[in-house]
Amino acid sequence: MSRILVAEDDPAIREGLIATLESDGHEVRTARDGAEALALYAEERPDLLLLDIMMPKKSGYEVCTEIRRTDPALPILFLTAKAGEEDAVLGLGLGADDYIAKPFGVRELLARVAAALRRAAVSPAQKASQDGASTFPFGMQSVDSCRYVLRAPDGTEQPLTERELGLLRLFAAHPGEVLTRDRLLDELWGVRYLGTTRTLDQHIAQLRRKLGPDAERIETVHGIGYRYRA
Repeated sequence: MSRILVAEDDPAIREGLIATLESDGHEVRTARDGAEALALYAEERPDLLLLDIMMPKKSGYEVCTEIRRTDPALPILFLTAKAGEEDAVLGLGLGADDYIAKPFGVRELLARVAAALRRAAVSPAQKASQDGASTFPFGMQSVDSCRYVLRAPDGTEQPLTERELGLLRLFAAHPGEVLTRDRLLDELWGVRYLGTTRTLDQHIAQLRRKLGPDAERIETVHGIGYRYRA
């Protein structure tokens, strides 16, 4: 049974999410505002967070930013109105893994939650063991997959999210190879991902900002995907 924290200020949506998730076997806690969400996160340490953007006291942006300072691995899915897609894309830049536009279907919601939980179930140590190294080079920098950090030649470090780390691993494992958007989404968000490619593109943009001088090593192959130039 997975523990899911739902932060949503609309009572009708909140109750619908509780019913849907509990019917799928999850244990659900709820918060009505951002401050309560942060308090419950610190107390409960859930396996996944469903996070509305516009909430009283603290916005979803603020909640996501505060959690990501200390927890790069928690799956965070934003809930947003259809007209607020640009807001959700901004949220991805703050470290969210994905977003789900309202209104959403039960099947889509459960599929996204299940995929996020599957990815999170593999610990950093297990991933490092599977891939043969906990630290690997990327351009002129190095990636520490156990600590979720990108280390520059001068020793300065930047935190990485789960998805950013996954992207770096895939690119480093396939230098020079064109990785299609579908393949990247399948690998990192789950097979038959139901969202849009904007989620991936925003993660790539955020990753490039962190890479600095090495950003140009991730090349866009228009209409297809991306390629890592080692």
